[in-house]
Amino acid sequence: MYDSAEEFLSSREAAHTSCLISDVLMPGMSGIEMHERLRAQGHAPATIFISAYPTASLQAKVVCTGAFVLLPKPYTAATMTHWLSVALRNR
Repeated sequence: MYDSAEEFLSSREAAHTSCLISDVLMPGMSGIEMHERLRAQGHAPATIFISAYPTASLQAKVVCTGAFVLLPKPYTAATMTHWLSVALRNR
């Protein structure tokens, strides 16, 4: 829905967001930086990260931010549905 992390943050939708799906690499601020900023502001939506370049160190970083999962691209609809269910169930 948003072209960048900055656009999402300026939309003021964060307070009303139950689940966030974000690419790790985006123009400008990364998805991880955006998630960290949201948490610092007191908003902690259930978060699913996606990446075309998943590594063990990136996986560890994602887990440290409190996100649910790092899904490698391409992912199946069934995989995304599963993780959306997990994320929304834990809200």
